[in-house]
Amino acid sequence: MYKQWIKRIIGGILLVSLLTIGLYQPFREYISIPKKIVLFEGEQYSIRNTLAVHATTHSNEEGVTIQDEPGLLTLGADKPGTSELLLNVAGFPVKKVDVHVLKDFKVIPGGQSIGVKLNTLGVLVVGHHLVATGEGKKSPGEAAHVMIGDIITKINGQTIKKMSDVTPYVQQAGEKGEPLQLVISREKESFKTNLLPLKDKNEGTYKLGLYIRDSAAGIGTMTFYHPETKKYGALGHVISDMDTKKPIVVKDGQIVQSTVTSIEKGSNGDPGEKLARFSSNKEIIGNINRNSPFGIFGKMKKEVGNGIADQPLPITLSHEVKEGPAKILTVLEGSKVEEFDVEIVSTIPQKFPAIKGIVLKVTDKKLLEKTGGIVQGMSGSPIIQNGKLVGAVTHVFVNDPTSGYGVHIEWMLNEAGIDIYEKSDPQEKAS
Repeated sequence: MYKQWIKRIIGGILLVSLLTIGLYQPFREYISIPKKIVLFEGEQYSIRNTLAVHATTHSNEEGVTIQDEPGLLTLGADKPGTSELLLNVAGFPVKKVDVHVLKDFKVIPGGQSIGVKLNTLGVLVVGHHLVATGEGKKSPGEAAHVMIGDIITKINGQTIKKMSDVTPYVQQAGEKGEPLQLVISREKESFKTNLLPLKDKNEGTYKLGLYIRDSAAGIGTMTFYHPETKKYGALGHVISDMDTKKPIVVKDGQIVQSTVTSIEKGSNGDPGEKLARFSSNKEIIGNINRNSPFGIFGKMKKEVGNGIADQPLPITLSHEVKEGPAKILTVLEGSKVEEFDVEIVSTIPQKFPAIKGIVLKVTDKKLLEKTGGIVQGMSGSPIIQNGKLVGAVTHVFVNDPTSGYGVHIEWMLNEAGIDIYEKSDPQEKAS
């Protein structure tokens, strides 16, 4: 009984000690030091050092310098490479930190309003319709089990690129009374089906009983441009077909400059919208070779400045983005790019590519008065914090148009085929 009582006292003392240490500010600062620190060449990383921690580095090539000042430990990233930082207190090693220094990297922020035209891989089925035949109304497309969202890639063994490619096959098959042999792409699968066109008794022409489309157009905002590779990223989210609600499978596409003509202000339940038109000269300024959950990507044919921040900026990796004030670049009128205040409410330090990593709130009075917050067409507007590009606006909260999501710039660069970690670029090899 006596021994159990002693054990309880000792246990209580240990518990109180642990709780006290956990609340001790210098100890909390030490615990918060990450096991891995990633820096770009020329950057510095400061650690509060009230525990009198000392640091030494070990690597084949010293690329990190250490400034040990009272209460502050500062790491300087001198050149690319990997170093091992050993922290010690009173000569005893207490923690190991890996420091990875990346080559200096910068991109030019966007903010320009762009017009987007996507050409589908084949023709996209966006609906069914009934053909008025002599035997009643029928849909050949439904009978052939063709579904909305399917992509017709081949007819009778021939590749289909646009809607005008389809008509000759339909009329020829109808007159011969022979079914068309279709190759259909659905999700990640491909299969064949036969479809017999039927004659419309009112119009005298043969029809598939399908509504099809070969292109889509809209507007968005440029996020970044990388001068060395001429690659760009825009929108920050996938482009989906307005009828099928499915991502558009892109064969190719183009971007042109666009002009904002007016703004439909957002409100609760209605996110609002930028109304814009393609520039009158319709000059193609870049191509589109990828439509992904992180935006559209391709190469620029010419460099287009934004007139407000045309100099290359460093980027911030996802784990370094902080809550607090930031700026966004976007167009509200004509083609003039302007800077507006926002607040980063929360950020998720993602280890792997994922969308919606940032939550932001519009605080700029002019932007709120003009748009009500975030509106459609603003997607892709670059987010800048402390002079660095951190991400892009992607979505608005429908019930609160003053707030929305952003995507980390790290993942958009990855999708563009720009490797900030200097690994091999599969897209470059494939080309």
